[in-house]
Amino acid sequence: MNRLIHRVVHAYQPLYHRGRLLDGQYRLPHGSLEGERCGNEATANRNLNHPRRRVLIAALAAAAIGLIARFDVAVAEPTTGMPVSKPAPHEPSHDFDFFFGRWKVHNRRLKERLAGSAEWEEFDALQECRPILGGMGNQDEFVTDAFGDSHFIGMTMRLFDPNTRAWSIYWVDNQRVALEPPVLGRFEHGVGTFYGRDEFKGRPILVRFLWTADAEHPRWEQAFSTNNGHSWEVNWVMTMQRLTA
Repeated sequence: MNRLIHRVVHAYQPLYHRGRLLDGQYRLPHGSLEGERCGNEATANRNLNHPRRRVLIAALAAAAIGLIARFDVAVAEPTTGMPVSKPAPHEPSHDFDFFFGRWKVHNRRLKERLAGSAEWEEFDALQECRPILGGMGNQDEFVTDAFGDSHFIGMTMRLFDPNTRAWSIYWVDNQRVALEPPVLGRFEHGVGTFYGRDEFKGRPILVRFLWTADAEHPRWEQAFSTNNGHSWEVNWVMTMQRLTA
């Protein structure tokens, strides 16, 4: 790099001696021209060390470095301007790949939870899931008009821990606008089981999600337990149908 800068500076020195730099806006002191015309080498050397000329040489060197840096970037990056692809720090999990895409969701939900109710309400929703973080997680939006007069939007974020090979699943919606405590777990033989602790109307509960992996008709189920998992009340079931358009 130093040799290249030296060659660029050396090539421009005749322009410095003649008082022409770029568009000729800069002119050297009159003495430099006289020194060059008379062949006075000492005068030319003094003018080469003139403070303004040293500033110009330094600026040219900086410009050369900038051009080299831009050239290096152009070589290191593809034409799209995106960074050169590097290997991911961890191998992503493909447990939820079956759920990527758009879905029509049929919901069955208990009207009253942990109250001995057997009355279910049913409604439809739309849901769309996509990968995030280079495959180390995924996110979906759940949209329905079934909850009263307001447009309900829920969002799930699932994050994969490559060290424990487990998933953390978080839920938030546009009514509470607060992340609920996560459930954690993993898939075995096509079934994902996830547990987490939460509260329901002031009562501590254990929450369980069950996912059945299916590329066309996956199923999700939520259940609550008030006795640390000895018994469960299923309160929400979703069955999905893939949308092709």
